[in-house]
Amino acid sequence: MRRILPTISEETERIEREILSPHAQLASAGKGRERPEEPDPLRTCYQRDRDRIVHSKAFRRLKHKTQVFFSPQGDHYRVRLTHTLEVTQVARTIARALRLNEDLTEAIGLGHDLGHTPFGHIGEGVLSRLLGRPFKHSEQSLRIVDLLEDGGRGLNLTWEVRDGIKAHTWSQPEPSTLEATCVRFADRIAYLNHDVDDAIRDGIITIDDVPDGVLDVLGQTHSDRINTLVTSVVEASHGKPEVRMTEAAAAAMQTLRDFLFERVYVIPETAEQRARYEGIVEDLFRYYLEHQDEISDEYHAVEADPFTRAADFVAGMTDRYALTRHAEIGGAE
Repeated sequence: MRRILPTISEETERIEREILSPHAQLASAGKGRERPEEPDPLRTCYQRDRDRIVHSKAFRRLKHKTQVFFSPQGDHYRVRLTHTLEVTQVARTIARALRLNEDLTEAIGLGHDLGHTPFGHIGEGVLSRLLGRPFKHSEQSLRIVDLLEDGGRGLNLTWEVRDGIKAHTWSQPEPSTLEATCVRFADRIAYLNHDVDDAIRDGIITIDDVPDGVLDVLGQTHSDRINTLVTSVVEASHGKPEVRMTEAAAAAMQTLRDFLFERVYVIPETAEQRARYEGIVEDLFRYYLEHQDEISDEYHAVEADPFTRAADFVAGMTDRYALTRHAEIGGAE
């Protein structure tokens, strides 16, 4: 029987064409998937991508991965999952204000940090050294959604979501959509501000330590600073074919970033912890390099050399699983 009425997803696509900015990425105008699929009657392609990411194993593991503070004594410190949710919320706020595609923005935000190693950037650095090549969490996030999830089949995400995930860090080339640039800004806005919040909670700094110029421009409270930065992006980008930030806000944010690197991210008090966790990641990598048969079956579904397979497995571990397995193998052999 011939279908007469449009599906819900087609109706959503029609609404997008009518109300979104001419600079937005429409679901109906994307580059599609590597493996073509029949359209979903309820969800647009970007809505389906969002759902696939949320239901993935890599996404669930984010709740037990370090953001900045190792084994924090308290329930209110950020972990990789809460960071991801904060980034996604900030990015959606910006996208909505600019009349960009919120569904695409949300999918990129939810998937941007899937490739992070246990113990934050420490694990990334160790694997880079052991592999003899850069191990970048943004590229690993893409590898997860392309290959490692779903038993080697990957999630078959759309080109635009994949591009945004890989390009979410400022060290990568510019992303191809404004929605992905929203996530870029949201990532930095979120982590700089929640790291100040957590560092104060941990007693590393006080609010009085934050440079006066930063507080004068961005605000005295966590909420004020988030609001100022988000508003600055919207004001500088509204109606334009680019997403950017006002010069005053960008300068204050850079000053805040420099301050955190000096006082929070690299401090003597964490040197001993850092060395311990670096040793754990290295021990695990070397162990699984020699014991490939003990790597979970799902990682064997993807064709890879032993070094890459060991890195995939270790990178996918949560902090607590890495600690447990390290204790079980007794450290390096």
